[in-house]
Amino acid sequence: MDTGIQKPAWLEALYTQKFFVPCSIHENAKKNEKNICCLDCCTSICPHCVHSHRFHRLVQVRRYVYHDVVRLEDLEKLIDCSNVQAYTINSAKVVFIKKRPQNRQFKGSGNYCTSCDRSLQEPYIHCSLGCKVDFVLKHYKDLSPCLRQCNTLQLSPDFFIPQDIGDDEMTNETPHSTILDCEEPMSWSSGSSGSENMSMACTDFVRKKRSGLYVCGRSANKVSEEDMATSISRRKGIPHRSPLC
Repeated sequence: MDTGIQKPAWLEALYTQKFFVPCSIHENAKKNEKNICCLDCCTSICPHCVHSHRFHRLVQVRRYVYHDVVRLEDLEKLIDCSNVQAYTINSAKVVFIKKRPQNRQFKGSGNYCTSCDRSLQEPYIHCSLGCKVDFVLKHYKDLSPCLRQCNTLQLSPDFFIPQDIGDDEMTNETPHSTILDCEEPMSWSSGSSGSENMSMACTDFVRKKRSGLYVCGRSANKVSEEDMATSISRRKGIPHRSPLC
């Protein structure tokens, strides 16, 4: 951890990295906005990059009135955020990362930010984390007393992480598709009676539903076309209208 007048590398990353821009690595993927900061790599990443940084310290960056904010609960694990005014978004308190300068010709009574001259509520004196950091460095020349030891920091459980499918996996799978994993290719043989038999040697029968994957074993046997059609698709009977009274 850096001490003295220097800022830690992760804090510089929060200031300098661009968030809510498309990820160049996953430019063709959906939901590829960079809204996460990896504190160990000191870079901004998108939800598709989380798997590669799953053992690193991660913090989610949000947007509030066109500015980047971080949950107060997460920042408090990294640095002392006392005297910084927090705001509530979706029942969670957040803190602005960067300064938000506001010029005022006349100041009334009440608290104002030490750097931005922004009107604040009692007893706060900083409108953002950046304002407090600059205030501490200007007056005390040392940021180390405010920094806290944090070895683990993960995203909140409700954060959506896409489940990407690799190149070596099937990419044409639909949410309700049925996959047959066969050791041998399907073959059709025509007999003297004209009926066709289909021979399959399947090891797994995987049925994918919205709730997840369900795997069940299935023995290899010969299934006739008629039986296969009956087992795969069962047509409902013709509906009958109730008699009119």
